[in-house]
Amino acid sequence: MERSCSVKSRDSITHQACSRGHTPPPLQRRSRRTMVDVTKWPLFSLMEGEELSSIRQACVFGTSANEVIYITHNDDVYVFGLNCSNCLGTGDSQSTILPKKLDFLSGRKVVSLSYGSGPHILLATEEGELFAWGHNGYSQLGNGTTNQGVAPVLVSASLLNKRVTEVACGSHHSLALTNTGEVYAWGYNNCGQVGSGSTANQPTPRRVSNCLQNKVVVSITCGQTSSLAVVENGEVYGWGYNGNGQLGLGNNGNQLTPCRLVGLQGLCVLQIVSGYAHSLALTDEGLLYAWGTNTYGQLGTGNKSNQLSPVQIMAEKERIVEIAACHSTHTSAAKTQSGQVYMWGQCREHDDFLTVSQSLKKEFDSPETADLKFSVDGKYIHVHKAVLKIRCEHFRSMFQSHWNEDMKEVIEIDQFTYPVYRSFLEFLYTDNIDLPPEDAIGLLDLATSYCENRLKRLCQHIIKRGITIENAFSLLAAAVRYDAEDLEEFCFKFCVNHLTEVTQTAAFWQIEGNLLKEFISRASRCGAFKN
Repeated sequence: MERSCSVKSRDSITHQACSRGHTPPPLQRRSRRTMVDVTKWPLFSLMEGEELSSIRQACVFGTSANEVIYITHNDDVYVFGLNCSNCLGTGDSQSTILPKKLDFLSGRKVVSLSYGSGPHILLATEEGELFAWGHNGYSQLGNGTTNQGVAPVLVSASLLNKRVTEVACGSHHSLALTNTGEVYAWGYNNCGQVGSGSTANQPTPRRVSNCLQNKVVVSITCGQTSSLAVVENGEVYGWGYNGNGQLGLGNNGNQLTPCRLVGLQGLCVLQIVSGYAHSLALTDEGLLYAWGTNTYGQLGTGNKSNQLSPVQIMAEKERIVEIAACHSTHTSAAKTQSGQVYMWGQCREHDDFLTVSQSLKKEFDSPETADLKFSVDGKYIHVHKAVLKIRCEHFRSMFQSHWNEDMKEVIEIDQFTYPVYRSFLEFLYTDNIDLPPEDAIGLLDLATSYCENRLKRLCQHIIKRGITIENAFSLLAAAVRYDAEDLEEFCFKFCVNHLTEVTQTAAFWQIEGNLLKEFISRASRCGAFKN
């Protein structure tokens, strides 16, 4: 899982007026130079004091916080770290422990920077230009392709003559806000997070309209597969995945177009932030509200119950002036007007206190400690033979029967895709998977081949969550093919319950004859065709 933390040297907050017709003032650059304290991040330990004092803004992200983008007081842009999926934007896939200057971006005065756990990067400049690079499997770079971006590229499709002022990244989707208050979205859209009214992926920026058509948006944020926007009168709108109530709508149904959060009615929201599946909102009166998933106590309510609607927290504290949330560590933070900072959720300060499971998770895909590499689609995944032998019967048998010290340390995999195989190996380290439903079908195939029954059940759960009218029959066919009885029953009932719509999809008529006959026969026995 990726971690992202943005550190800024500016201590001022841009305040918005909660009245129609008044656009908030632009963020002002301060002339005085203050040092950003980045020394607690191990990555910065190799830098000299003079280099550290030049940093104006830094974004630390990636697995185990091992990738960095930072901006100097002279507006130069530097990167260093692991370079997963080319997210450093250096034009190659090489990792580096020495900062590399991105000449193409230097001097352009960055005003907004965001990181998605795909991973991909969005960056907006003072001139309103939008640049993107990194992972692009779902067109989250907005260039109309799925080709990986090895270096920053100007996003121009649908944004010509538009001036971008703010950007936000979900795991595989992107948002951009213009100076006229328009929101554009693109990328992965399985849960409606692009706000187009459908679940079709969006390859280029598309304006989010519907309820936002005549609104002036002043702020945006993304959860992992959800989106939120604040309009000039302080109202908040949400769309996308809502399984844990992260949209704050009072239910857990996905939302394909923007919907207003009635739970914040009568309040004027100034700032909104999102973690993986929870959100925080700060009002003009310094009041703080939270909603969404609460597994780690990230809502700050004193319990671990999810909240489908916004609830006020920290009511006994002094006025809150700034808030933050983290996707991967499930944490939240708030700063009071006196400068006191509070953090809650899955917080930890030092690696000395990592549990065994946390330590294993941290070392997954770590070139420094791995003794084996898998090569999938031309990309390496770094693992530990001992972990694979302990956790998986397939590898245990393979190593015992075929492995010896003279064999090469790289294993080529050609029957599965990189996202699928990486998720499988990560599962062996963490017992969890984070994969879109479409890729989960491939992982289900792998789990069946390797006889990993627990992984099969997790895949089935993800696929159920992503079922739609368009893909229902394809998922039914996959369930039959991989002998996933529980998933087969779920998909069959879904198809019967939406029989008219399902039978009009392309997937229904592309299924091979025997399965189609079996479905019709079984549906008939269930009374699906009775008048």
